[in-house]
Amino acid sequence: MNMHRIKVVACAVPLLGALLGNAASADTLGSIMRVGQAKTTAAQQSQARIDKIADQTGDLLNDYKTVNKEIDGLRIYNQRLEIQIANQLARLEELEESIGQVTVIQRQITPLIIRMIDGLEQFISLDIPFKSEERNDRVAFLRANVDRSEISAAEKFRQVLEAYKIENEYGRKVQTYADEVDIDGSGTSRKVDILQVGRIALLAQTTDREVTAAWGDNGWEVLDGSYTSSVSKGIRIAKKQAAIDIMTLPIPAPEAAQ
Repeated sequence: MNMHRIKVVACAVPLLGALLGNAASADTLGSIMRVGQAKTTAAQQSQARIDKIADQTGDLLNDYKTVNKEIDGLRIYNQRLEIQIANQLARLEELEESIGQVTVIQRQITPLIIRMIDGLEQFISLDIPFKSEERNDRVAFLRANVDRSEISAAEKFRQVLEAYKIENEYGRKVQTYADEVDIDGSGTSRKVDILQVGRIALLAQTTDREVTAAWGDNGWEVLDGSYTSSVSKGIRIAKKQAAIDIMTLPIPAPEAAQ
């Protein structure tokens, strides 16, 4: 009875060993598979991190290239600015030099303006007496402005130049206007139409065309009837009431300068 049990036990031992060996092999294989899976998972995670780093590196590279382009653009822009600044500094130096001369110019401009006004006044007094009141008022206006502090020296000078320009234009115009003059030396002023032909002739004709006169060295000189029609035509031409035509007018002969 005991011997049988021993045999059974002896047979069971190799079977138990085989079972335990198979279990150990299964555990080892499972461990290997788990390690392999863990490595695979780790590799996938590493690859994901690598891909992410690669993407980030690509983005950084693109940003770097963009920044480099911006830097190149800024470098060129700064070079242009440096040139402009240099030009502006040179201009500032010129302005500072000009400002330094302003005081001298201002001291000289006022005497010049006064001399020009005096010359204009003398010229008008020696010229044929057309629009005398208007021209003398212009001179008085300029003279009154000389001492006005609210008007700049440049504006005063411009006004004087404008007056000279107006006087210059008078010499190239044919114009007419109404006035009252002692045309016949009677001491009584009569209403007349004045005909001014530049600075070569100044004529007057009464509104009834009875008297026609020309300005000469001795004042108004009455003309004979041969000039009545021509002067009347000239007045109509100046008023743009007639077409431009040839006129016969008394023109004094030029005299030698004294």
